[in-house]
Amino acid sequence: MSRRTFVGSTAAASLATLMATPNNVFAAGSSERIRVGLIGCGDRGSVSAGIVDCVEADPTIELVAMGDLFEDHLNDAPKNMEAAMAARGLPFKDIFKVTPERMFSGFDAYKRVIECDVDLIILATPPVFRPIHFKAAVAANKHVFVEKPIAIDGPGVRDFLATTEVAREKGLTVVAGTQMRRATHLQEVMDYIHEGGIGEAVAGHSVRVGGALMNFRSNEAIRQNSWSDMEWQLRRWLFTVWASGDFIVEQHVHNLDLLNWAMGGPPVKASGFGGRQTRTDSIYMNEWDHMSVEYEYANGASITHFGAQVDGIAHRNDMRIQGDKGEVLLTFGRAEVTGAHAKKFPGSRTVKPPVQQYKETIDSIRNSKAINEGKRIAETTMTAILGRQAAYSGRAVSWGWAMNASKEDLTPAEWTWGDLPLTPPAVPGRYKLT
Repeated sequence: MSRRTFVGSTAAASLATLMATPNNVFAAGSSERIRVGLIGCGDRGSVSAGIVDCVEADPTIELVAMGDLFEDHLNDAPKNMEAAMAARGLPFKDIFKVTPERMFSGFDAYKRVIECDVDLIILATPPVFRPIHFKAAVAANKHVFVEKPIAIDGPGVRDFLATTEVAREKGLTVVAGTQMRRATHLQEVMDYIHEGGIGEAVAGHSVRVGGALMNFRSNEAIRQNSWSDMEWQLRRWLFTVWASGDFIVEQHVHNLDLLNWAMGGPPVKASGFGGRQTRTDSIYMNEWDHMSVEYEYANGASITHFGAQVDGIAHRNDMRIQGDKGEVLLTFGRAEVTGAHAKKFPGSRTVKPPVQQYKETIDSIRNSKAINEGKRIAETTMTAILGRQAAYSGRAVSWGWAMNASKEDLTPAEWTWGDLPLTPPAVPGRYKLT
């Protein structure tokens, strides 16, 4: 099955299906249980976030269907969920209503989950699948929580944006997993910036550096003889560029989302460089380990993001936005104005951003007040892709070209368990943009 056939088949082929009226409408303030389908049963979907955060947000939901590409991951998920929920004192047995007949694996597992009687779909697969699964969920009139990022290349972003508009016309909720948008200290400081507290933003920098994540699925770090190229690369998806988009897209999208939030929109241009010095083992596939990108915004402000995933280096995760009247320091845990007019933004320590995003999702469904964050997360994802394109190529890349004209399609030509030679890591100056 080709990528385009795979994508096209998810829309049920007809405009009538895409534009059908949703039937999962709740009466305002309804206490009716919301039925959830989970697509992607790895750590993000079933342990560290995903369904566990969703249950903490509303312990009355029911998980009724699950799907994953790999049968072993699917079968491990229930006990992993139970342990994760027990650690938080959450009621696993009350919410887990998945029968063996509603557990699906394989490339078409997402279709089977969506066909079940569910109200909300959680998309937590590797991001290469996000546009495909999102289109299918919206075509079936499901509300959707989409983990970040929502694509790994320009064509995928454009597909996602088109589906976002269909979801808007249908009145479906689309919430994105950029959880720091729910951090109250950041909401406060962003209001301060937008109200002119530091004047016009003229420059800034963002830094996120840490370890190489070598323990990611350590039990799958050694390739088994039975695994095809496709299976090996998808089991190591975090380090496979066509599956993850590289670390600037997969992880640092959170940081770039804060930059766009502060600046009021995405950049107009990017320049960058980077490479791979320590991730030379085959377990790291073809992903880089360091990258630096300079983003230029519409007002002329220049903001540099530097990222690295290298073992043994000092960890750091912060950013500064400099205005012509002051400067702010931002981290995921604090925000403050520095200098002569020092000011701190404490926020609320009782709000947990990963849980709050699910609370707002569920509240919007219960009260029939749709939230649609599709355009915003698409722009943030494209900001990360723009940075990767600039760094891989060593050239300045414009937003207009990357968003509207880039034909860089990183996805495999065929979705089959078989041979798939791994593209060598990109080399700046040699990598060709299309």
